[in-house]
Amino acid sequence: MTPEMLSLSNSPGLFVGIMLVKLVVVFGVTMLIVAYATWCERKVIGHMQTRLGPMRTGWHGLLQPIADGIKLFFKEDIIPSESTKVPFLLAPMMILVPALITVAVIPFGPDLSVGGFLIPQQITDLNIGILYILAFAGLGIYGIVLAGWASNSKYSLLGGVRASAQMISYELAAGVSIIAVFMLSETLSLREIVALQQQDLWGVCSFVPNWYIFSQPLAFGLFMITGLAEINRTPFDMPEAESELVSGFCTEYSSMKYALFFMAEYANMIVIAAIASTLFLGGWSAPLNIGIFTMIPGFVWLLLKIFSMMFFFMWLRATFPRVRYDQLMRMGWKVLLPLALANVVITGLVVVIF
Repeated sequence: MTPEMLSLSNSPGLFVGIMLVKLVVVFGVTMLIVAYATWCERKVIGHMQTRLGPMRTGWHGLLQPIADGIKLFFKEDIIPSESTKVPFLLAPMMILVPALITVAVIPFGPDLSVGGFLIPQQITDLNIGILYILAFAGLGIYGIVLAGWASNSKYSLLGGVRASAQMISYELAAGVSIIAVFMLSETLSLREIVALQQQDLWGVCSFVPNWYIFSQPLAFGLFMITGLAEINRTPFDMPEAESELVSGFCTEYSSMKYALFFMAEYANMIVIAAIASTLFLGGWSAPLNIGIFTMIPGFVWLLLKIFSMMFFFMWLRATFPRVRYDQLMRMGWKVLLPLALANVVITGLVVVIF
């Protein structure tokens, strides 16, 4: 008997129980990675600059994120007297929550068979999963703009205006760059996109999976660059340029509200790395369909891909200077968007002809 997919209609109790377990595990692991990404970045950049990074709190500074969290929790929570109170308080949560919600559609392993039911290793499998991601990714900008406006500070306002212009410029190129993947897969479901990438490479190489990075290297490069710009990471960290805007849109924030901005930055890093891994690097699938590679659990491969990309983002921060704002805008509209459109046209022609 073929097991059927677990749903609320065929086993309500088991469905709710499994869903709660998945929520706790996925969001728990995400927040743990967020906490230790700060430590990892400080260590990585420290070693690249011939420093040691955090060393005092715990072995090699491993307890530093906990110490920082406790410190920020007990800091005085200052609300500027001239700020607009309600939007000022809501803004940090409006940045963090969309990043965490986006993780819900990322598949982190093959379906499991439990009690005669198939359980997807994914919080929810939407047939428009990538549209869901793009929709929620765009919500984060509202929090940044709100933080800049509600602070009633010229530095914060400039940071918010820069962030909105940057997001509009690069979100368009990011969305167009991944259209080529949909044209090849003919689906918007992330679960199905991962399954299609497990086939033989171009139908001939049986031990190498058909990851879309092989057929869409330009789309992958464009998505990585635009993703960096969307989450305001170096060299595109114009909205919070310390040398110009003190701390940009979070200048007036303190205590845990300030910590929420940092958590949102690293949560967005995880989201961009997870989306790129799912769309171009086979998601949870192994890099080779042979021997020991196929024995390693899928979630381990996905985490390794995410960590590799996050290391790459940290490496860029230690390597590149911040670009000028006019260069940022010019590259978004005159280079990346035309390249993304050209890639879609070429992919369409190839799909139609072959």
